[in-house]
Amino acid sequence: MKWFPINNNTLALLFVIAVTLGFFIAGLFEVLDYLIIKFLLIICFIGLVVVAISFAVKNRKNRLEDKLPDDSH
Repeated sequence: MKWFPINNNTLALLFVIAVTLGFFIAGLFEVLDYLIIKFLLIICFIGLVVVAISFAVKNRKNRLEDKLPDDSH
């Protein structure tokens, strides 16, 4: 049984949630000063940026080409 569809939007949102919860929990338990925790969170953030850029490059070809919609009717 599927509760939510697995697509690009869902994967990106799950990745953002994971990074945000990682920063929050690491700050809550005061382990944000440890080098390995900083390294893991920064790697996750860089991965998020790479995913966002790849989605942007893929969707660039789907944009309208300087044609404004005709709403005059």
